[in-house]
Amino acid sequence: MTPFAQDILTWYDAYGRKNLPWQQDKNAYRVWLSEIMLQQTQVVTVIPYYQRFLEHFPTVTALADAQLDDVLHLWTGLGYYARARNLHKTAQMVVNDHGGEFPTDIDALNSLPGIGRSTAAAILSSVYCQPHAILDGNVKRTLARVYAVSGWPGKKDVENTLWQYAQANTPTHAVDRYNQAMMDMGAMVCTRTKPKCALCPVSNHCNAFRQGDPQNYPGKKPAKTKPVKQTWFAIIHYQDQIWLERRPPSGIWGGLHCFPQSDSDNLDALLHAHGISRASIITQRTLIAFRHTFSHYHLDITPVLIELNQQPNVVMEANQGLWYNLTHPEAIGLAAPVKQLLESLPHELQHSYSDTPSI
Repeated sequence: MTPFAQDILTWYDAYGRKNLPWQQDKNAYRVWLSEIMLQQTQVVTVIPYYQRFLEHFPTVTALADAQLDDVLHLWTGLGYYARARNLHKTAQMVVNDHGGEFPTDIDALNSLPGIGRSTAAAILSSVYCQPHAILDGNVKRTLARVYAVSGWPGKKDVENTLWQYAQANTPTHAVDRYNQAMMDMGAMVCTRTKPKCALCPVSNHCNAFRQGDPQNYPGKKPAKTKPVKQTWFAIIHYQDQIWLERRPPSGIWGGLHCFPQSDSDNLDALLHAHGISRASIITQRTLIAFRHTFSHYHLDITPVLIELNQQPNVVMEANQGLWYNLTHPEAIGLAAPVKQLLESLPHELQHSYSDTPSI
């Protein structure tokens, strides 16, 4: 065991996190679920989602048998919804192709949807103490500072260098504790901003600390201006119901339910396609626009609330659309801005439409 690994383990035994929900009654399903949820998401955010998931889907078989809508509903608000779709798909593959047991071979586990090299290593090291190195964001940051690895870790050559250091330090025993310790180090001590170098158990190994510039590592992602796109949400309202449509399985908000969308403020074609005549519209008014930001672009959303005096004959073809009851809402997956707007609609609908010209 390297001196670095020994110091990390000594620190973990004294100060590391040992009472997280997925560290109790540990098995491959629970650890896998936590690892997927923790991708690009903080522990404090994940814990309530994780607990709700286990209440509804206590086993991989229960998750595999669930409807995707139920999975997406419980995921609503956690973001990066491809994780939820892959979670459901992997559960079905584990049940159908692996007899309900997660593969214990790292290549086989890595091949399942949504499970990369580091996630597979985290599962196998945590549950079975297999000596595999991990390299999540916390570990990348810690190793980049200790070894003064310059450059953005998103670049393949930088990532490969960090993998070499990760593998060199990963012990052949106590690997479950070591890998958890490395994640805890990045989360608790070697943080992105204001790292706690005075409390660091490996500061004597750290090149960035000796140089006096730990926050210069790892290198920042090259700055890139995000483009801005626009969309208009048609909030079609009849009595206590709102028309929602399921998004295609791929792309933004894949598989989630959203309002019908238009690329312009002229909604005539959209309304015609939904069987809505001008005579059936009581009021149509534009609500306050807002911005929703994705990893690669900003989306400026303008909601348009359309109140009808009769329900249009919209065909709910192949479960692609539904009338969502505001009084008794269904448990379905909703895109975050859609959920936000639905929650605000009762307030909007209290407003009198008497001052708004009929269309």
